[in-house]
Amino acid sequence: MRKGKFLKLWGAIFLLIFSNSMLWAGEVVNKDMRAWAKKALEEEKALKAAPTRNTLAVPYFQNKTGQLDLDPLQKGIALMLMTDFSKIKGFQVVERVRLQALVEELGLGTSGLVAPETAPRVGRLLGVQWLVGGEVSKGQTSQIKIQSLPLDVPGQKVLGEPAAEGDLTDLFRIEKDLLFEIIKLLKIEVTPQEQEELRKPCSVNLRALMNLFRGIQASDLQDYEKAAQFYEKALEEDPRICNARGALQELQALGLIDSKKRSRDMLRSLRDRGSLTDQLSPEDATKRTRTPKDTPPSSIRRQGPTN
Repeated sequence: MRKGKFLKLWGAIFLLIFSNSMLWAGEVVNKDMRAWAKKALEEEKALKAAPTRNTLAVPYFQNKTGQLDLDPLQKGIALMLMTDFSKIKGFQVVERVRLQALVEELGLGTSGLVAPETAPRVGRLLGVQWLVGGEVSKGQTSQIKIQSLPLDVPGQKVLGEPAAEGDLTDLFRIEKDLLFEIIKLLKIEVTPQEQEELRKPCSVNLRALMNLFRGIQASDLQDYEKAAQFYEKALEEDPRICNARGALQELQALGLIDSKKRSRDMLRSLRDRGSLTDQLSPEDATKRTRTPKDTPPSSIRRQGPTN
């Protein structure tokens, strides 16, 4: 009895803390988000307000590689970019769960893929200045190419086609290259301290990242036990990976997974919830001991924004 009350109390504390976090707004699409999306569509015709400056949403990237096993990248790349953009002071990024709730209400399904002709409408409903979606395609030889098509929502104009490519095992570095290309294109000002933060990887372990991305998809399908399993696998591969620990704790706090199986381990892990990967510099990350499965090729260079 006491244990049950304690878990409920912790759940309330958890939600209070993380509902106010700009860096992480949860991964479960709840009733409030669905209600907001429904109301947004009902009031769409009366929507006249101009989008707020320095606001951005990241629709999911379309997988055009022809490889179904790369589908997790669709939400995964968007997740990494959202997490990074949220680190820029004075910059507002739409939460992933809000975007997911809206695209579901629009009848686009849990995949959440936004077609080019639908993008301006999605941007207006979200009230953002920019939409930064894109696609994943095959690059040279075994490489992949990630290209963004940043849309100026008020002007309904694609501003450019920033891209980055490399071997899939080098995903974390490809995402950083793309991030700084977008920052340069949109002329977003970042401080040296913010640049340092933006260079910190979510994880350099591809298996960890793919399990995190699969967990996100399972959560959107409301298969929370499977989502928890994927988050746990991500943490087994890389205990320092971003978002996975918080997403797993969120499922626990909301009572969406079997608390008897995980409550002891989850409560023990609260002391070190913060992602240690976020505290690593790119140099630290590349100096760590690597295994063949996550060692990137030396041919990929990191590039930052030019002044």
